Amino acid sequence: MDLFSYGGTPDSGGGGGLLADRMRPLTLDEYIGQEDIVGPGRLLRRAIEADKVGSIVLYGPPGCGKTTLAHIISNHTQGKFVRLNAVDASVKDVRAVIQQAADDKALYGSKTILFLDEVHRFNSSRQDALLPAVEKGTIVFIGATTENPFHYVNGALMSRSTLFQLHPLTSKHAMIAMRRALEDTDRGLGYMDLQVDEDALEHIAGMANGDIRRALNALELAALTTSPEPDGSVRVTLEAAEESIRRPIVRADESTQYDILSAFHKSIRGSSDAALFWFLYAVEKLGMDPMTFIRRLIAASSEDIGLANPQAMVQATSALEAYRNNGWPEAKLNVAQAILFAVESPKSNAVYTAISRAESAFGSMGTAEVPLHLRDTHYSGAEKLGHEGYKYPHNFPNHYVKQEYLPAELGGAVFYEASEQGNEAKIQINQQRRRDS
Repeated sequence: MDLFSYGGTPDSGGGGGLLADRMRPLTLDEYIGQEDIVGPGRLLRRAIEADKVGSIVLYGPPGCGKTTLAHIISNHTQGKFVRLNAVDASVKDVRAVIQQAADDKALYGSKTILFLDEVHRFNSSRQDALLPAVEKGTIVFIGATTENPFHYVNGALMSRSTLFQLHPLTSKHAMIAMRRALEDTDRGLGYMDLQVDEDALEHIAGMANGDIRRALNALELAALTTSPEPDGSVRVTLEAAEESIRRPIVRADESTQYDILSAFHKSIRGSSDAALFWFLYAVEKLGMDPMTFIRRLIAASSEDIGLANPQAMVQATSALEAYRNNGWPEAKLNVAQAILFAVESPKSNAVYTAISRAESAFGSMGTAEVPLHLRDTHYSGAEKLGHEGYKYPHNFPNHYVKQEYLPAELGGAVFYEASEQGNEAKIQINQQRRRDS
């Protein structure tokens, strides 16, 4: 195995607080990842370096560097930087910041940047309290969220802010952060006579799943709890790393769950492997409710398969019944079978299209009058009202007779057109026979 050695004296540094806090980047050059938005020459980097940051929203998964980026902005601004967390901040707190910002701007001409962490936790009315101050330029707003901002941030606030999407960090980024911490004698672990096996670093980076804070804290735990050698040096092996970080973090915020459910449904249209993967990953790894996917499977059985293979609906509802009766994980095979059956079935969206056409038709007209020959005649006097003329199809060849069933305004309209897929190919032949009769 490869071995990395880092020199230093036992008491030459280290500082206080957790390693992840000590190693938090202070400048853009120290910042790890997100090169597409803060790399050299990028818009946000230029704005930060010039202290010209406007109102922005930082959107990305936990541990991708949103808060760190806000701290770097605070280090580059000549104005006041105020941080609030939406979990415990009230409208009163926000208004106090706004009032102080207005006073500072009027008296000293200085600006105030308000960083609102977890802005998705602020409900609509509390976000509304920010709008006038953002519009007037009283404050520069920076919001950070792990949830889709188009779902959780007011449209008016979004329209006055620039959205920057941060992407998940990788094990590569965690490796960079750990190597940097091992070499840093002032803020990191460089003050120790420390040796770290390469496979130990790789294990921590992989288990941290891109979360640099977790990787650094695990590295520090391994370094500080490993017994030193007779010469005072400390060697962190894979075994020590495994004890310091045991299970990868799995992110399952609400937006992620919606994305996975979307990926599952789209995979039903084209990939057995992907549909099965997203289902099992969501349920087994993220702990999502299997019922969520069974419901989506039932919907897809009509939306994407329909009469091309009606058995897909039977399989899906049978899987639902199996899950209700047997629970999880006993019903895993039943649900997986229904998913695979759906994916491998011929596809047709003719049912979905027919519904859309029918709804569009009655949405653009007034009250639909039932044709006289289709009205109820189970009472005396129906003939006097003209409710007659219905032709009973079973009295005609092939049990079909041409007559109008739609309202007069929609006569001849076609909503359902069978495709050439699977069972619908037979239906298409039947439809054409009716048209030709």
